[in-house]
Amino acid sequence: MYDFSADMTDCAAAVETALGGRLSAARLSGPGPAPERLVAAMRHGSLEGGKRLRPLLVRQAAAIFNIPAASSLDAGLAVEMIHCYSLIHDDLPAMDNDDLRRGRPTVHRAYDDATAILAGDALLTHAFELLADPQCHPDAAVRIALVTELTRGAGGGGMVGGQMRDIEGEKGNLSAADIATMQAMKTGALIRASVRMGALLGGADARALSALTAYAEAAGRAFQLADDILDVTATAATLGKAAGKDAALGKQTLVATLGIEAARQHLADTVNTALSALRTFGPRADGLRATARYFASREH
Repeated sequence: MYDFSADMTDCAAAVETALGGRLSAARLSGPGPAPERLVAAMRHGSLEGGKRLRPLLVRQAAAIFNIPAASSLDAGLAVEMIHCYSLIHDDLPAMDNDDLRRGRPTVHRAYDDATAILAGDALLTHAFELLADPQCHPDAAVRIALVTELTRGAGGGGMVGGQMRDIEGEKGNLSAADIATMQAMKTGALIRASVRMGALLGGADARALSALTAYAEAAGRAFQLADDILDVTATAATLGKAAGKDAALGKQTLVATLGIEAARQHLADTVNTALSALRTFGPRADGLRATARYFASREH
């Protein structure tokens, strides 16, 4: 019987341990020595917090193809490093201007703006070092596919492009379709990449990859919709970050467009869409099913 809570806890612990070991001056140095202040800022923005949901998705998708958790960890770490860099940059004064993240001062508050920018840059760069290492996967063709997948998920047509659209959306006049596109890029693309990277580690065929992609896209929509609902309904103490900031910044969300009750119904429908995409995999996909349900039920 699959135990989601145990799987999530185990994955988070594995990510924390592996990231803690990797984000050291010794591991990050070469050809010159990595500055201690930079390393400290990278650790501040990456360790001691976060549910590690993206590495969990990599693990769960790979598990469908009988890939052990330890064999999907490096790919999961790469995604998490990209995610952490994006949060560090999103919190900057020029972006969302947040003082709190995971209940602690954001990196630019704990250090300074320039150090936060560089810490994010370094996390982004070293993520791809992980994927290029034969320890990630013995087959170079698979490693290249993983690099390509994460680049697309994180780049101009993915997370970064979505952030740009989000900034543009603060001026208003976005349709529901525009908002959906922005959110599919800003949040959904990295979730999509996580699931697909797990499938690539497992040698998924085209049909399986297509089904998992459909799941991932729906799960990404559910995650963002739940996030937008929480921004309206939760407190800062519960979230560990500022609440109500979307409305304060004039950000365009589906909650603002649809209203809370319609948004909650849309969330339930979206989770069902995600679950339907996994029918072909039977019990092997119970992990991914549990994560989609968790996205809709989370309270922070």
